[in-house]
Amino acid sequence: MAASVSERVRKRREALRASGLRPVQIWVPDTRQPGFAEECRRQSRVVAAADARDEDLDEFLDAALADLLNEVEPRSAVTR
Repeated sequence: MAASVSERVRKRREALRASGLRPVQIWVPDTRQPGFAEECRRQSRVVAAADARDEDLDEFLDAALADLLNEVEPRSAVTR
C-alpha cells in the first residue's frame, strides 16, 4: 500500500531537517488584493524620481558594473 500524503510529507520534512535545514514561514504581499498593481506603480514612480535626482547614481552603477565585469572576466578566460 502506498504511503499517505501526510506520511510522505513527514518523511520529506525529516530528511530536510536531517540535512541541516529548518522550516520558516514567510509572509508576502497578496498580489490578488485590489490596489496591489497601483501601489506597485506608485512605489516604482517614487523610486524612479529619487534615482533621477541622484546625480552620482549613473557613475556609481557604471563603476559597480565595471568591477563585476573585471571580477568575472578572468574566471571566464580560464574556462575557455
